[in-house]
Amino acid sequence: MSESESKIELYEITPVGTSEPEKRDVSAAPLVFERYVQPCAAELLGSALFIFIGCVSVIENVESTGRLQPALAHGLALAIVIAVLGEISGGHFNPAVTISVYLNAGLRLRLLFPYVAAQLCGGLIGAALAKAICSEEAYASSAGAAFNTVQTDAQAWKAVVAEMLMTLFLTLVVCMGAVNERSRTHLAPLCIGLTVAADILAGQNGNENAPKQVVPMVLSLGLKPPVSQHELH
Repeated sequence: MSESESKIELYEITPVGTSEPEKRDVSAAPLVFERYVQPCAAELLGSALFIFIGCVSVIENVESTGRLQPALAHGLALAIVIAVLGEISGGHFNPAVTISVYLNAGLRLRLLFPYVAAQLCGGLIGAALAKAICSEEAYASSAGAAFNTVQTDAQAWKAVVAEMLMTLFLTLVVCMGAVNERSRTHLAPLCIGLTVAADILAGQNGNENAPKQVVPMVLSLGLKPPVSQHELH
């Protein structure tokens, strides 16, 4: 046996009764944070900012601007948060959008309910902040379309059909513009924001988002009028 062979042999010998140290998966924690914590945090933050801008645009709206101010505020705010946070969470900020994306195989089931919960909590935070910074006079004079648009039972079915069509329009744009591989485009944030603005301009309230209906209702319990007329997409 040559000297070099003996060195290799000695180097490769493992003492009896010993084992190699177990390898720890040091990447598991960052992986969980990036896949689950970050997306939910992005949905909460984006929903809070979006609803905050939407509520303030309605509370501080003046009669001369009509629906234009809320429509532009909602559309621009949504396009911005999708462009900024979309690479982290997908930029849903709407339970209807989250469900649609899940049905189109664009979201894992384990993230479905955390996303919806984050969106509702973010909506509550955003609406609460809007109410906190606005004057009581402005808040008292605002009228929530989610509460006062439908005054009779005969108007209810028309409102339901309108909400269904506007939600269909929004989810169609999201799924085709951002999820479908054949039709998605880098202009998806702008297209989605314009869709929300168009819905608000076309309808009296444009409430195709659960947080914008539930959150103002929660904040207005026992208070004066509801928060917003066009909150959120």
